[in-house]
Amino acid sequence: MKKIAVATLGCKVNQFESASFITGFREQGCEIVSSAEAADIFVINTCTVTARAGRQSRQLIRKIMRSNPDARLVVTGCYAQMAAEELLDIVSENPLAIVGNGNKHLLVETALADTQPDMVMLTGKISIKKDICPLPVRRFSGRTRAYLRIQDGCNNFCTYCIVPYTRGRSRSLPSTDVIDQVRVFVDEGYLELVVTGINVGKYGLDLEEGKDIYSLLDQLCREFPAMRFRLSSIEPTEVNDQLLELMTRHKNFMPHLHIPLQSGDDAVLARMNRRYTTETFVRAIQKVNTALPHCAIGCDILGGFPGEDEQAAENTLQLLRGLPITYLHVFPYSKRPGTPAATFKQQVPGPIKDERVARLRRLDQEKRQDFYRRHINTEHNILVERKNKKNGLLQGFSENYIPVRFKGPDSCIRTLVRVCISEIQEGIPQANLLEKPLQVSGTQQGF
Repeated sequence: MKKIAVATLGCKVNQFESASFITGFREQGCEIVSSAEAADIFVINTCTVTARAGRQSRQLIRKIMRSNPDARLVVTGCYAQMAAEELLDIVSENPLAIVGNGNKHLLVETALADTQPDMVMLTGKISIKKDICPLPVRRFSGRTRAYLRIQDGCNNFCTYCIVPYTRGRSRSLPSTDVIDQVRVFVDEGYLELVVTGINVGKYGLDLEEGKDIYSLLDQLCREFPAMRFRLSSIEPTEVNDQLLELMTRHKNFMPHLHIPLQSGDDAVLARMNRRYTTETFVRAIQKVNTALPHCAIGCDILGGFPGEDEQAAENTLQLLRGLPITYLHVFPYSKRPGTPAATFKQQVPGPIKDERVARLRRLDQEKRQDFYRRHINTEHNILVERKNKKNGLLQGFSENYIPVRFKGPDSCIRTLVRVCISEIQEGIPQANLLEKPLQVSGTQQGF
């Protein structure tokens, strides 16, 4: 029995794909071990969305090589797709297979092949791929909620982003395959599912089914009323009345949206090739807040983009301060070779960039705490994820993505329970357990 370790960096799509690799290895009779243990084969699912992510990918590969000099390495993901030649320089002794993003469905077969040459390269030209890799998943090890990748690739070509070059054009999973995968998760006992993709709002536009993201979500909510659904991220231009009507009508569509902005200055947005204005973003946020006042709204922000002067940075800060945003994911701009922005003039010096990012992160904390305080003395259905080892409290997330801690028996873990948020301690909402585990359908938005 071969021992397999799978290490994953990066996004929810990578996490889904790694879960599929684990499913495939287990079906072949392999033993899955942690990446800290000795293994016959190490799969490293890499990321390169930022310079830091690329560096972390290289560091992880070197670390695994040092601790497992005889193991076979199978390197996949966005760093492998973009930097196959660099990998050849890094990996000198271990047998190596490089599997590109368009060939991930071949990874298990390649790793377990009877004939194992020292070097295998399955990268290919990702830009010409027209079909999404079929990657079925049985379980997510150690996770209470499941991820479902329904789409891959991106057609937007934002000037700072390497992803279209590493993931290719937008490709969608046929709706029958989506439904089949959800049924598997239901059979495995999952109560919550995150619908994800690289540009998930473009789901179905490349298929001939007549489906889009809205009709698919409607079908999922109707056919699986006992499953809580979340949408991972959606562009401001895709937040419309149809989406909000779905969220209002279906109680198992969680009131939580992540809507990237990147900059609150129109000139910077234009240089980013984001294809919308701040006015579009403001309208989208206001629509959500009007239709679903308790909805959590997350937002991505990129600080220090080339050409962002102090006024543009201040425009971003003031725009966000005045909107009902719940939290911010703030990233410093990272120069990615091969993207247009890497050649732009007026690159922002590191210390200035760091200061702007710090201001945005302080605003993030203010926004989170304001949202939490608004929900003191409100009741919620919590999907309990685990017990905190330090304080012995159970913890999980509400429908609108509030992290909650409370006292309760271990039997609550991996179930839905009703709680009332009582106070905020050290920035974390504390709650009191009200009821026994709940059914999902028709109970989600109990504010």
